[in-house]
Amino acid sequence: MRITKLEHAALVVEDSGDKFYVDPGKFTTPITESSGAVAVVITHQHDDHWTPEQLTRIREANPDVRIFGPAGVAAAAADFPVETVQSGDVVEVGPFRLRFFGGRHAVIHPSIPVIDNLGVLVNDALYYGGDSFTMPGVPVEILAAPAGAPWMKISEAMDYVVEVAPRRAFPTHEMVLSRAGKALSNARLAWATEQGGGEYVPLEPGETLDF
Repeated sequence: MRITKLEHAALVVEDSGDKFYVDPGKFTTPITESSGAVAVVITHQHDDHWTPEQLTRIREANPDVRIFGPAGVAAAAADFPVETVQSGDVVEVGPFRLRFFGGRHAVIHPSIPVIDNLGVLVNDALYYGGDSFTMPGVPVEILAAPAGAPWMKISEAMDYVVEVAPRRAFPTHEMVLSRAGKALSNARLAWATEQGGGEYVPLEPGETLDF
């Protein structure tokens, strides 16, 4: 199985020709080569995690693709056949087993409503929490670790990585950072990963990890 990091919070997992996408949003290069996609998970409704244009391109290439998200996503993407999931749900689609965790987006500011957000665990190995620090409470082989966002500070991300203690971690949600900011967050997240004996891999868009 192979993970390819895309820009910002998006990624794609491939297994024997089947693909599973997560959070193809407005900061992600338009996805035009999605043949083989069997599923898309949208963790929450913010447009840096999904856009109608990205979903439309994926569905045009894969008419039977299944789309999963919390209730807030189903409401925001009402023109698409979103299957509503919630914390504790388990879905199997193609070679992918998806377990969902959490329920709420991290607080950005008291003036901004807190919306639905779900983390997803893929094949009991890869965990991505969306815009939250929700703990899966199970061993994690690979963690997509948030690197920069209006809802976090780097110390929180470091504590989160230390607590999850993945075998490997890579950065996500970093299009809001400059090159200098990415270097800083990579150094801090590498330290946090190493505290549990894990390896930090500072993936750039287009780079991959096998697991």
